[in-house]
Amino acid sequence: MMKKKKIAVLFGGCSTEYEVSLQSAYGVITHINEEKYELFMIGIAKDSGQWFWYDGDTNRIAKDTWEGSGECIPVFVPTDKSVQGFCYFKDNRVHILHLDGVFPILHGKNGEDGTVQGALSLAGIPVIGCGILSSALCMDKEAAHRTAVQQGVPAPASCVVRKPYDKFQVQTDAKKLRYPLFVKPVRSGSSFGITLVRQEEELIPALERAFLHDSMVVMEERIEGVEVGCAVIGTETLLIGAVDEIELSEGFFDYTEKYTLKTSAIHVPARVSEKTARQIKKTAEVLYRTLGCSGFARVDMFLTREGEIYFNEVNTIPGFTLHSRFPNMMKAVGYSFEEIVNRILEDSL
Repeated sequence: MMKKKKIAVLFGGCSTEYEVSLQSAYGVITHINEEKYELFMIGIAKDSGQWFWYDGDTNRIAKDTWEGSGECIPVFVPTDKSVQGFCYFKDNRVHILHLDGVFPILHGKNGEDGTVQGALSLAGIPVIGCGILSSALCMDKEAAHRTAVQQGVPAPASCVVRKPYDKFQVQTDAKKLRYPLFVKPVRSGSSFGITLVRQEEELIPALERAFLHDSMVVMEERIEGVEVGCAVIGTETLLIGAVDEIELSEGFFDYTEKYTLKTSAIHVPARVSEKTARQIKKTAEVLYRTLGCSGFARVDMFLTREGEIYFNEVNTIPGFTLHSRFPNMMKAVGYSFEEIVNRILEDSL
């Protein structure tokens, strides 16, 4: 019999997207092929940041009752690469939980920005998904946009704001970008802190809201058109899912809309021609490779009425619930949730 590979799924985290991570991790954990992989669940507490090996009912993860269940063993990342796993104390001595790879299902800061990837890499533990540089680069919207533009993919015009800022200067810069425009934290996820600013009176309050999430804020041109996306799996050979399209009735695709779809809809495949779909997929591939992505990611773009494609962002750890965009784009090209998860694991290991 083939020996099972030992995989740890990392969930939770010190992030505003902690709850989303729990739902995504539950989706991944319940769809891993246990005939091929021995699964370990490693949770990161939201407040303390403590890492635990959780060995209880997976339903407790989805319900966010895992931490207080009494089935948690504190673990830590060693500084010795030869360990290739986590360490924990039991019976007055250190034990080793050897791993073939860690699958981080963390969203936002302290998980999707290269911090966890760096800790795991220093410990010599293989990371499933994007590495340190691509994770950090994709989280920094401004740096990612500059990199994309250098490769010939247009991005919205923008202006970075740092504290302390000159009120008159930011108002002047905003007028050059023209209203309506977006104000965004440079490094954040799930649309936290993002405001669609329609007039000058809304600008300063929007900047202050964004600064609650990051020390850098960007004012960004609003691209008239629709948001489209591509799910990508792979490192050398890429598998690209069907293009999806977000239909909005008002505003923008904020946190509430992403997880409730109250006034919006997602079309898979997108309502575009085959030629346009091919162009979107090609652009997604260029962005994925340019930003150094590996394993899997979701590439988001804007499509204008004139057929122009603009870069929006790359989510290096996209949502993995049954209703998330990433699995549904892959489902549209014939891959079940189980096949998606195992394709990612096989490619990375």
